[in-house]
Amino acid sequence: MPELAKRESSIDQLAADARVIPAAMLTKVPEATKLAFRGRSSAIEAAGRAFGTSLPQIACRFATKGTRTAYWLGPDEWLLQDEEADPKALHAEISKALDGHSHSLVDVSHRSETFALFGARAAYILNHGCPLDLSLQAFPVGMCTRTILNKATIMLSRPEADVFHIDVWRSFAPYVWQLLDEARSELR
Repeated sequence: MPELAKRESSIDQLAADARVIPAAMLTKVPEATKLAFRGRSSAIEAAGRAFGTSLPQIACRFATKGTRTAYWLGPDEWLLQDEEADPKALHAEISKALDGHSHSLVDVSHRSETFALFGARAAYILNHGCPLDLSLQAFPVGMCTRTILNKATIMLSRPEADVFHIDVWRSFAPYVWQLLDEARSELR
């Protein structure tokens, strides 16, 4: 099987040219292995054991252990992400644990770009195009959800009080980046 070419980011140049605005910094998050997992009951437990962290069973939450994060996306759907693992090796490891269980496990590492928006005004900037209440009470640390940012579908997560991660399909990444960067310009 031929090796895939190195992924080229659609936002590399935008990230390199990003302005420093401390109240709302916008940075690219390094590429990661991402697997879309769907399963029920015993498959959930098997996938969690193989992945090294229990898959969240509470809606719109994520769990992190080391370099691995499991995002709850639906009643039987998770995004499994590892910042260091080889996609083929991680897929094989989890597939082996799921042998005999009804499930779906797909490598979606090439599908999306992730960037971080952080700083005291990060939630304010996101609300320029996202209709969610992003207060800490309504969207606490450890929460994730699919939502929209203007006209693009995103997965939004909050790993820290003033940090948001935005995962967006590659074709929409420049649009979302530029939208957030334009909103940040009022803070200069």
